[in-house]
Amino acid sequence: MPEITYVSPSGERRTVEAEAGTTLMTAALNNLVAGIVGECGGQMSCATCHVYVDQEWADRLAPITDDEQDMLEVTAAEPTKYSRLSCQLTCSAESDGIVVHLPEVQ
Repeated sequence: MPEITYVSPSGERRTVEAEAGTTLMTAALNNLVAGIVGECGGQMSCATCHVYVDQEWADRLAPITDDEQDMLEVTAAEPTKYSRLSCQLTCSAESDGIVVHLPEVQ
């Protein structure tokens, strides 16, 4: 099973395993990772699953869609070039070991 590491704003790291095909948002919610809210349940309509993908992983992911980019413009925390919505990132063998940083607010 792919592993995901969530890094809190204080630097605390939490690594969880997730079934392939699960989104990073769902994996966080299923494992009670603090800092991911996911109010819309992954429908890309709330931006409360905002993460900063670790720089090492940024170029390995599928490109951001226009719809996701639009939602990132309304996040509570300032978006960066590493910002993604975790509901749009799917766990797979290729993403095994991915590291994402959580913003201070959602």
